[in-house]
Amino acid sequence: MVVLKFYHKLNNSFFCSYICDSVNPFAEIVCPKIKYKVVTLRIIPYLCIFKTVVMIDQSTICAISTAPGTGGIAVIRLSGRDSFPLADKIYQSPASGKTLLAQAANTLHFGAVYNGTTLVDEVVVSLFRAPHSFTGEDVVEISCHGSTYIQQQILQLLISKGARMALPGEFTQRAFLNGKMDLSQAEAVADLIASGNAASHRLAMNQMRGGFSQEINQLRAQLLHFTTLVELELDFSEEDVEFADRSALVSLALRVEALLARLISSFRLGNAIKNGIPVAIVGETNVGKSTLLNALLNEEKAIVSDIHGTTRDIIEDVVNIDGVVFRFFDTAGIRETTDVIENMGIERSYRKLERADIVLLVVDMAYSVAQIKKRFEEIEKKIEGQKLIVVGNKSDIGKSETVAQCHSYFAGKEIDFILISAKSKHNMEELLASMAKAADLSKLNQNDVIVTNLRHYEALHSAHRAVVRVIDGLHTGITGDFLAQDIRECLHYLGSITGQISTDEVLGNIFRNFCIGK
Repeated sequence: MVVLKFYHKLNNSFFCSYICDSVNPFAEIVCPKIKYKVVTLRIIPYLCIFKTVVMIDQSTICAISTAPGTGGIAVIRLSGRDSFPLADKIYQSPASGKTLLAQAANTLHFGAVYNGTTLVDEVVVSLFRAPHSFTGEDVVEISCHGSTYIQQQILQLLISKGARMALPGEFTQRAFLNGKMDLSQAEAVADLIASGNAASHRLAMNQMRGGFSQEINQLRAQLLHFTTLVELELDFSEEDVEFADRSALVSLALRVEALLARLISSFRLGNAIKNGIPVAIVGETNVGKSTLLNALLNEEKAIVSDIHGTTRDIIEDVVNIDGVVFRFFDTAGIRETTDVIENMGIERSYRKLERADIVLLVVDMAYSVAQIKKRFEEIEKKIEGQKLIVVGNKSDIGKSETVAQCHSYFAGKEIDFILISAKSKHNMEELLASMAKAADLSKLNQNDVIVTNLRHYEALHSAHRAVVRVIDGLHTGITGDFLAQDIRECLHYLGSITGQISTDEVLGNIFRNFCIGK
């Protein structure tokens, strides 16, 4: 079934929908929004914007919505117009004897699932009627005991009665297609499920509640108003009239450009929160980098040896520290060497510096101050914008005079200098506190709009390029048709974020990454 949705050109408000088996340009549509009760698809484009063509599958789908494996309970979800009668085919109420179809919405019912005359399990059934459900369709959720055998038996029964197995993310996809959420909110559902720390949970929750969508929609509404006026000028080009105030459009374009630039710049933080803040552990050979990594992870992840050049490749792992995920990279020791393989590892170490948000420079406190300063200055030249923390390892064997000079030197450069013993885990708390301060997530507000999705980031980049062309065009005085084209392009990329502009291929790529049952 095809659903065509149309929106007014002037204010982007909903115009009408048309539901049919195929797209027929001569089809008649009953539309209460205008004085004519019946119009044709050929007329509608002159009045409004054609917005969406989607295929809505009317079949009833089912899947296990809880995590795979055995547990206390499991939830099997049904969604579709036949959810209630289909569930009634396997469910019996020992108390009332009523069918689920006869029950009120938003209610729970204790009963049993039968395969013919054989009892499968005692269950609790939750009922949600369209449109007041997650998917916007009739939804039945069967809570059973968490045995994998019971789960599969109920699932097979539902399929044998006419349901089909849901595709990955199909419940959320139906919620999007039925207007329960926009595309960025649907993507946030997957991020919320995958959130492994407080910060990523906070960002996913904000996006799922529409914080990011609201920002994008406000931008689109302002641009849409101006592009309507610019295109109106094109219709009256022979009269040489100007409906769109160019100075106001310049002001708007500059505001949009600044906001897009802020959202784009937030991606680095958002991606770090979502996937872990990248921390590079660098330093010379045998200063204790691998020992420090093992101490941070509380496991023997890296090989520790007195032999120089033991670590020749990047060792990577993540750890959750006070609700923040840090992604550590133990790099190859930096030194002059003729070993080809070791030199390749050192080159990778330098590349990791560019990708890290935090750099832990590990120095051996048994070394002279001159050696420590030389290595610091070398690393300082190779980083730009990252937070650098100097970690003075083997503090138990360092000379007090060396320690005092290092404290003085790094304090003058406003660089955190932390003395530790990675082997005995002495003073690790101070190092962790310094890293938490460097991450600077304490100021992150639940309402802050932070970009965490690569697809959104790329769309924002494209929209930003288009709006920069608008600004350049306004300054050079290009004609309205070229101006309108650039504004429309910006609108297109902004609309692709929330799903106002989408294709089956984009939707397929997004929802196939969901788990089955969500």
